[in-house]
Amino acid sequence: MIRKFLSRVFGNKPRGRGEPAVIPHSRHGIRREAISGGSRRVAETLQENGYQAFVVGGAVRDLLAGIPPKDFDVATDATPEQVRRCFRRARLIGRRFQIVHVMMGQETVEVTTFRGHHGQWDGARAQTDDQGRVLRDNVFGSQKEDAARRDFTVNALYYDPVTETVIDYHSGMADLEQKTLRMIGKPATRYREDPVRMLRAVRLAAKLDFSIDEDTRRPIGELASLIENVPPPRLFDEMLKLLTSGHSAQCLRQLRAEGLHHGLLPLLDTIVEQPQGKRFVTLALENTDRRVREGRPISPGFLFATLFWNEVLVHWEALQDGGERPIPALYQAMDETLDTQAEKLAITRRVAGDIKDIWALQPRFEVCSGKRPYGLLEHPRFKAGLDFLRLRAEAGEVDAALEAWWSDFLAADGETRAAMLAQKPAEKKKRRRRRRTVRADAEPGRESTDTEIA
Repeated sequence: MIRKFLSRVFGNKPRGRGEPAVIPHSRHGIRREAISGGSRRVAETLQENGYQAFVVGGAVRDLLAGIPPKDFDVATDATPEQVRRCFRRARLIGRRFQIVHVMMGQETVEVTTFRGHHGQWDGARAQTDDQGRVLRDNVFGSQKEDAARRDFTVNALYYDPVTETVIDYHSGMADLEQKTLRMIGKPATRYREDPVRMLRAVRLAAKLDFSIDEDTRRPIGELASLIENVPPPRLFDEMLKLLTSGHSAQCLRQLRAEGLHHGLLPLLDTIVEQPQGKRFVTLALENTDRRVREGRPISPGFLFATLFWNEVLVHWEALQDGGERPIPALYQAMDETLDTQAEKLAITRRVAGDIKDIWALQPRFEVCSGKRPYGLLEHPRFKAGLDFLRLRAEAGEVDAALEAWWSDFLAADGETRAAMLAQKPAEKKKRRRRRRTVRADAEPGRESTDTEIA
């Protein structure tokens, strides 16, 4: 009842069946100046050429929720070829559904054609797998059909920067007011079409501080196994969005609450249940969320390096116990860990390289004498490695004095650095190693063993 009341409040005219609410600026409060210059010019140009064009989706949702949008997408009734002919700098991309990237100065605006109904809803025009996941879907349609094809009601809002009106087909404004995330259509069917929507529900609920509508939430636990059918590259992209949302800690808690974590991040299934690993991962996620809130850059390599580090430690220790030397054991543990994760996430080669660099730096930080510290300062991943060492110190994994020494060494001038290296290193525990020698009085073929203090 509350939802229906809010729907009537936000609509500016009586609506027939299937008619959208047209909400004026006086009620939604979004000025055209809040839209990026590039997306505004794209929409205006398309309208000048006789097409419909709106800023759509997450940007409208975030503006209404008081959150600065990361990007602005445009939806239109023009086909991709028609869009490209309207702009001098535009290119077609995509296979599953063609879109156009329009370059406006330094800004790239993604323009999509309204999508039409597909297999699950009106026949068999979409190619799906045995579980119902849409594999190929190049069906264009009307704005009404496009709104019905979107996932959540709060993402099916269209903003016209020319008239400054919001078009609302599914009472998305009412759900925004109620802070509720609600699926358009039958949730179970929509999750089967694209299982990534289950992850998106968790991410958006955490980001917006929304509750997930009960009908939308209920099928998630039952259909969680469908995540296994998602191509690894798409899964990697969605997990990266989740982990860099600024609410990664809450997202992972919600993933576990909904039963979506099993098999998604295989190593986290056990890490979060180990006290040492859980503390380290928690600190890493809190650090990432803080950087997002402060507008500081996020390194995917650093983030995934923190998530999988505890598993590297487990493999590393086991290999050394088996007689492998420390550094070769570390590199073997690194490869085994990433190979295990690659079965679910298609971590790119560049990100995997950054992860390995950060891990490989950790034993090198233990050398605080000679010329090696100078060389380490020149390493391209030195600062990322030092931040990683700082997290390890906060988690109690390494002595905080080691991290403090490197932080001081980095900030020091040349003379101070030389003095730090000249200081007598802390007394180390003497190691006993056994040296095998052959005594002159020993019987042929037999050796005597002397003990030497190293």
